Amino acid sequence: MSDNETADEAADETTQETAHETTEETAQQTAHETAQQQSQAPLADEPSGVRAEDAFDVERVHAWLGREGGSGSAEVRQFRGGASNLTYLLRYPDRDLILRRAPAGTKAKSAHDMRREYTIQERLRPVFPYVPAMVGLCTDERVIGGDFYVMERVPGLILRQEPPAGLALPPDRVRALSHVVLDRLVDLHAVDPAAAGLTDLGKGPGYVRRQVTGWSDRYRKALTPDVPGFEEVMAWLDRWQPPDVASCVIHNDFRFDNVVLDPDPAAWDRPTAVRGILDWELATIGDPLMDLGGALAYWVQADDAGEFGLTRRQPTHLPGMPTRAEVVAYYCRRTGRSADNWPFYEVFGLFRLAVIAQQIHYRYYHGQTTNPAFQHFGLAVGWLQDQARKVMA
Repeated sequence: MSDNETADEAADETTQETAHETTEETAQQTAHETAQQQSQAPLADEPSGVRAEDAFDVERVHAWLGREGGSGSAEVRQFRGGASNLTYLLRYPDRDLILRRAPAGTKAKSAHDMRREYTIQERLRPVFPYVPAMVGLCTDERVIGGDFYVMERVPGLILRQEPPAGLALPPDRVRALSHVVLDRLVDLHAVDPAAAGLTDLGKGPGYVRRQVTGWSDRYRKALTPDVPGFEEVMAWLDRWQPPDVASCVIHNDFRFDNVVLDPDPAAWDRPTAVRGILDWELATIGDPLMDLGGALAYWVQADDAGEFGLTRRQPTHLPGMPTRAEVVAYYCRRTGRSADNWPFYEVFGLFRLAVIAQQIHYRYYHGQTTNPAFQHFGLAVGWLQDQARKVMA
């Protein structure tokens, strides 16, 4: 790796700086995607036109790609959802490629480090084939004004808040899919960092402690008068934090909307149901149960009553989806790890998500953004605290 920050620091900085951007994109997408899906949306995750402020010189990119690019000229489209970094489809007559770059005006060594993101994937793919194939990394700012990289497109279906209309999802297929997706997280956590050449991502023992301290500091810095102080939750996390259970490669943003699936539910009981896993910008060497806890903060299940159910952004409510407790039990059976301290990891995941929401709300509260999609994020912070307290009780 380059002389970048060590991984959990880089991942923390990335999350702190990009969490509000990721959540902004998610909030803006939700209404559009739900309406589109309810009107017989295509099963593939398709991009749309490029926003004017995000346009770049396509011919310069094509010239840089040279023989690695496709034949003829590329049609460029932009993906709206997903990570904070900008993602484009380069559609050539004979192949599809994906270009990832930072938003204009950002710094390479902060939240949008293209070199780090590219290198992690390039090194991980030989031992974890669900990572997209990298084509090339460009660090010549003369091409489009900043670092970017190009990778192969992984075609398929990405499940977001609601499944596409018309897609038959019997409970047995949904349950099979959930297990196949969780198996890929198990596989990732079994990767030997040395075999992937990623040992220099880690900072050594104390990952849990650094996460609790770092996210608590972020919440206090983003606090506004209209949200709960979370002091009870932060004190509980500080008191009950366990030692690291292991040190392995973790994704740090493992959700259904970062997983590319076979569009045919008939294939969802096979390992090949997962075609790819995207958005590796937060990946690091860390505690696997912290990774699982972060993932399950987004796992809103069908029987979640009250306001917490309103935070759902993936179809974990569908008949056949396991509950959070069933997910943990399945993961522990597959890995041999103990769930004795599970409430800690679940509360941490909820708290981490609350910090992300509060960073958005801070900007809305202080007039730094007027997007009406963010007007209820302060309420969501309170809902997440209520959910955390239920787990703590």
